[in-house]
Amino acid sequence: PHRTELYKDPPLGCWPIVYSPDYNITFMGLEKLHPFDAGKWGKVINFLKEEKLIADDLIVQAQEATDEDLLVVHTRRYLNKLKWSFVVATITEIPPVAFLPNFIVQRKVLKPLRTQTGGTIMAGKLAVDRGWAINVGGGFHHCSSDKGGGFCAYADITLAIKFLFERVQGVSRATIIDLDAHQGNGHERDFMDDPRVYIMDAYNRYIYPGDGFAKREYN
Repeated sequence: PHRTELYKDPPLGCWPIVYSPDYNITFMGLEKLHPFDAGKWGKVINFLKEEKLIADDLIVQAQEATDEDLLVVHTRRYLNKLKWSFVVATITEIPPVAFLPNFIVQRKVLKPLRTQTGGTIMAGKLAVDRGWAINVGGGFHHCSSDKGGGFCAYADITLAIKFLFERVQGVSRATIIDLDAHQGNGHERDFMDDPRVYIMDAYNRYIYPGDGFAKREYN
């Protein structure tokens, strides 16, 4: 396996809470065209700081997942498709994104999502080392190896688990407990025939994504 910056040991004084200000998506107010709050991660951290529950130097700084990291799960073909702004517009469900030059879309939309993905991979390793960990962002459960959707452009849940299986000794089983109102069809598709992963998914079956194929996977 390749060397990854995402598995570097953070300072011992840090709590296993992973975050970066880069998680938050802001560009010309376009992010407000989607009901999803694209700045909610910063709001969570600010609330915890105001309550004096956490401070900047206690948080583990997330790093952006590289192409090499993403290829542990994603197909090259899928990553290449994200170089088309209209594809990202479809995934994020913000139509005007289709008309933006892709370098802006990469910087303003995909980089924050890649940083959150790096945070999930980091949190997986931290949880093994420390007994628990939280990534304040991530949880992109509609994205699988070759398809994004529902504001999810990278399969961070699949990546975190595959990284642990491949790189950390003694990790051979995993459980995903998905309590979002929507079906977690991304990780369900990725682990379709993998007996090492047990999935418990509680969701509203009358709303998006209604993925009957992925339904066969959860336990």
